[in-house]
Amino acid sequence: MSKQRQITLLCLASEYKGVPFIEEAKRLGGKVLLLVKEEAADSPWPFERIDGFYRMPDLYTQPNITYAVSYLARSHKIDRIVALDDYDVATASALREHFRLPGMGDSVARHFRDKLAMRVKAHQSGVLVPQFSAVFNHDDLDTFMRRVEPPWVLKPRFEAGAKGIRKVHESEVVWRALEELGDQQSYYLLEQFLPGDVYHVDSIIWHGDSLFTLASKYGAPPLSVTQGGGIFNTRTLDRNSAEFQELGEINRRLLHSMGHSQGVAHTEFIRAAVDGRFYFLETAARVGGANIDKMVKAATGIELWAEAARVELAGIRGENYQLPDHRQEYAGLITCLARQAHPDLSSYDHAEIVWRLDKPYHAGLLIASHKAQRIKSLLAEYNGRFAQDFLHHLPGENEVRTTI
Repeated sequence: MSKQRQITLLCLASEYKGVPFIEEAKRLGGKVLLLVKEEAADSPWPFERIDGFYRMPDLYTQPNITYAVSYLARSHKIDRIVALDDYDVATASALREHFRLPGMGDSVARHFRDKLAMRVKAHQSGVLVPQFSAVFNHDDLDTFMRRVEPPWVLKPRFEAGAKGIRKVHESEVVWRALEELGDQQSYYLLEQFLPGDVYHVDSIIWHGDSLFTLASKYGAPPLSVTQGGGIFNTRTLDRNSAEFQELGEINRRLLHSMGHSQGVAHTEFIRAAVDGRFYFLETAARVGGANIDKMVKAATGIELWAEAARVELAGIRGENYQLPDHRQEYAGLITCLARQAHPDLSSYDHAEIVWRLDKPYHAGLLIASHKAQRIKSLLAEYNGRFAQDFLHHLPGENEVRTTI
């Protein structure tokens, strides 16, 4: 019997992310090539697991990125291209198109990078979305602002998380902002601002079916933390709750309509205060940021990055992917910017604490329990204590420190 050819994965990373993916892909016998943005090149990558390490000033400038990967392809038979960061999803899809490789192509990738495309698709599939308008025709935009009561949010279509979002209350402010944007204005959309609680659903998809779904609820919405400063926290929902079940069903229908056939996804919804219904906000074909993957693992034992690697390699090899046995427990995460360079978290000593954030000028904890209510009550306590012990907000800072 001939020896099976080694599978080669080219991973793109504009940020230091996805180490468990690299490690699991290598453990499963894959050959891993890593192409990183220069700024992330000196991060502690697992070099012993990487067969080829390359760096570029950025991973999006064309035709440079296509030239670089074409050069690599001369000596490496690349089987798949994997985006480890949200900003690399579009680049990876364009490269797959160029090299005629399987996986998410340009059209499908738009649903996971372009906030306008994903809203249009969600609306077409019957999922509720806040009212929105493209920034193309100014008469249409004027009609939208006359019809939909402010405030609105002006959103960049291709940024990640809450980055670059502006909340506006008057049409004159919108017109001034668009004038400043000039030729870039069509890369934005204008959307109705819906107050409410924000949720996220993290998924593993195989052959178009969501095999794993975990619904969680943010404390303060990420946009509020981004632009108003504050404490970021999130917790997994009680699996027996109506909102857990409803979010899972909406998420399955949404991802199926988006054309996501296999991999992972991180999707956000808002439960509008005005009517109590769930509205789609955005989705991404990658593992959630801000240490959400650690929270998922603490609650279930599922390492999303590692499962993404298992899904990828199973698809290439024509094997069946099976979700591993996992726990049905609960977890919560809390982080904030801290006044201290090295915050002292020693007084936080509950047995439920399973991880502490080790990052200068940041405070953070991860808690786990078999009781959802215990997580909820601990986060409520920690939220108040973090505000008193650590919280620091830089005046005028309006960009989130971590990608959600």
